Amino acid sequence: MAILFSNPPWWEGKESRGFLRKKRWRRGVRAGSRWPFTYQGRCTPDNPRAHDYIPYPFFMGYATTYIGKEIGKDKVFFRDSIALSESYKSFYKYLDSISNKIEYLLIESATPSWEHDYNLIKEIKKKYPKLKIIVAGPISTSDEKWDSQFIHAVLKGEYEKNVLKVLKGQNGVIEHDLLTKDEMNNAPLPYYDETIFDKYFDGNPIPMNKLYPQAHIWSSRGCPFKCIFCVWPAAMTGNDPHGDGKRSVRQYTPDYVENLVKELTGRFKFEAIYFDDDTFNIGNRHTENMSEVMSKFNIPWFAMCRADTSKKETWSKMADSGCKGVKLGVESGSQVVVDKIVNKHLDLKYLSEIVSHIRSLNMSVHGTFTYGLPGETKDDMIKTKKFIQDTKFSTVQESGTAEIEGTPLHALINEQKLSTYPGAIADENYDRQKDGGKKWQSLVKELQNN
Repeated sequence: MAILFSNPPWWEGKESRGFLRKKRWRRGVRAGSRWPFTYQGRCTPDNPRAHDYIPYPFFMGYATTYIGKEIGKDKVFFRDSIALSESYKSFYKYLDSISNKIEYLLIESATPSWEHDYNLIKEIKKKYPKLKIIVAGPISTSDEKWDSQFIHAVLKGEYEKNVLKVLKGQNGVIEHDLLTKDEMNNAPLPYYDETIFDKYFDGNPIPMNKLYPQAHIWSSRGCPFKCIFCVWPAAMTGNDPHGDGKRSVRQYTPDYVENLVKELTGRFKFEAIYFDDDTFNIGNRHTENMSEVMSKFNIPWFAMCRADTSKKETWSKMADSGCKGVKLGVESGSQVVVDKIVNKHLDLKYLSEIVSHIRSLNMSVHGTFTYGLPGETKDDMIKTKKFIQDTKFSTVQESGTAEIEGTPLHALINEQKLSTYPGAIADENYDRQKDGGKKWQSLVKELQNN
C-alpha cells in the first residue's frame, strides 16, 4: 500500500533570450504555485546550481507526512523533480529504483501543465502498468472525462483525507474533504529532508533574493476574498468556481507555527522564513500572534499580505519582530478593473499610502500585477504602468492573467457574465491563455510601444 508523492519534471526546450540571444531552458512550476506557469530559467536538466523560482509544494508536503503517520513513514515516498531540476531520464531512473516498492503514484496538476502531465502519466503507466495513478490539484475540477485505463483516482481540493480514502479502496472522482481547523493543527509538520530543503527559492520581497536557503511555510489555509483568477481559494482550500459562494480561512495556532519554525531552523541552516499564505495578515490578532512567534527567532522573515486587512500599528509589530518585506497583491492600476473585473475591492489610494508607510518601517514592498483580464482595455493596462511608476514599490511583478481550472475566470467559458464580476467580459479581445508566462510575453511588446 506504499505511495509516491511526485512533482515530476516539466521542461519545454531551449529558447533565445536577451540582447545576446542566449538560449535558456524553458521550465515549468506547478505544485506549490497558485498560478502554474513556464518561464526561461537559469538551471538546466540535472543542473540546479542557479536560483530559479521554485515554490515549496505545500499540499504535497503536508499530505506526505499526514499519510506517513497513518500507514507508516517507510511506505511513503516523496520526489520533487522540479526542486531538483531533474531530467526525465533521472526521473525514470528514480522510478525504476522504487517501482517494486510502490502501488500508488500521485501527481498534482493544473491547466497549464495538464497536456504535458497527461502525456507523462500515459508514459508512466506504459512503463509501470501495475502503478495506480492518482491525480490531484486544480485540474481535478475540470470536466475532463477521466480515462480509468490511466487514472485510478481524481482528488478534488487539498488531499490529505482523500489520499487515505484511495489507499483504503476508493477510486474515481472524490469530492472536496478538507481538514477541519482542529485536524489541521493536530496534523504532522510538512515534509522536508536533506535532499530538498535548500532547493526552494523566491527572489521577492527583497532582500530575500540574497537569503538562502529559505523556508516557505504557511500560517493559514484559504482566503475570504474572491479575485477572479486566484486558484487555491477557489479550487483547493474551497469549492467556489463561480465566486458566489462562501470562502473560509483556517489559521494555524501560534504553537503549531512556533514548533514548525523551531523544527526547521533547528534541523537546517535557513537564512529566511517566507509565509506564503494566500493572505497572511487576515485579522490583527493572527498577524500579531505570528509576529510574536517570529520575535523568538533571530531570522529575517517575509510574508504574502493584503494592504487593507491590518492596522498601521500591526505593520510596525511585524517590522519589530524581524519582518523585512511583504508582497502585496494589487493586480491593476485601474480602480474599475480592481473592483469590477478582479473583484478585489481594494482602494488604490489607500494602498499607495500603506506602501509608503511600510517602506518607512524599513520593510520592502513587492507589488504584484496582472494584465490581460477579460474586459480590461489597453488604457487600463497603461494606467497600471503609470500606477507602478507613481507608487513607491521596492520591486514589482508583472504577469499575464492565466485561465486555470476551478476559478471564476475559467467559468467564463460557459457564462456570458458572472454576477460577482460585472466587468469581466470574455469577448473577442480576451486571450484565453493557460500559461501566464507565455501570455505576458505576448503583451509586453504591445505595452512597450506606449
